[in-house]
Amino acid sequence: MKSTIDLKAIDQLRNFPDLTPIYREAHNSPPIRVFNRAIEDCRNYLSANRRDFYKILMITGGEGVFTLGLNKYLINAPTIFFIHPHDIISWQKTSGESAGYYLLFKRDFINHHPLLKTTLERLGLFKDKSKSVIWIEDKDLPGFNRLWESMYNEQGNELGYDAIQAYIQLLMIESARKSNYLIPEHTGEEYDHIHRFFGLLEEEVSQINYENPIRLRTAQEFAMSLNLHPNYLNRILKKRTGQNVSTHIKGRLLDECKALLLQTTWTLEQISYAVGFSDQPNFNFFFKKNTGYTPNAFRKGILQ
Repeated sequence: MKSTIDLKAIDQLRNFPDLTPIYREAHNSPPIRVFNRAIEDCRNYLSANRRDFYKILMITGGEGVFTLGLNKYLINAPTIFFIHPHDIISWQKTSGESAGYYLLFKRDFINHHPLLKTTLERLGLFKDKSKSVIWIEDKDLPGFNRLWESMYNEQGNELGYDAIQAYIQLLMIESARKSNYLIPEHTGEEYDHIHRFFGLLEEEVSQINYENPIRLRTAQEFAMSLNLHPNYLNRILKKRTGQNVSTHIKGRLLDECKALLLQTTWTLEQISYAVGFSDQPNFNFFFKKNTGYTPNAFRKGILQ
């Protein structure tokens, strides 16, 4: 089926308005959750943040364009995606009512279930991008739906997590057995530049510590590292995501600041140095201006 897709602005993923994905998933949710897309709609989004969770998504209703890294897929039939925590993804629904399921499970959840970890590594559905997107034939869809319904209903039950991890293994085995891997289109030059920008941003932020502070903080610095003109990088990011370079950098730094405040015992001075501020007062001003809280109040308020 051919379709003309106009990839305009894709909103940055925010499952809850106040909380960024790294903060929400790392602190306020159980190790695994299953969602019904008919109830919790998968809106248009761009997810470029480092995540601490794996995602499996099954789309059975709602047509659109899904990008996984540098690959683009036109989705107009039931499809399953296996999404690694490091993957940069986007989704733009073009028509139809959303249906299907998705689940999120943390890295620690895998470590507590060795059989799940072994199956995940052996099948390679998350790491091998040629196997990460699988088309489901109509005759197989009822079986996949039963697996998802079982996982959805196990939430909150005694030994529910143990049951869900077993169902995840079955889901991966059935998906690998079908081997109906979709052939992607390349996303094009603009998405290539955007992917490189987000990859560089993640590389910079993921290596932050108070002995190795962030090196690149400005739009001009990132553009120079990518051999692009700052105005061009700003224009394509604004076109595809609705936000400019500086806004993405600021948002990602805020994600990391929140994580460092909650996950470490570093002093505020150490955190401010790690994220590129020359002194703590400037860091305090930046954080309060963008969150409404001082760093100290945020740390104490959340941990109480």
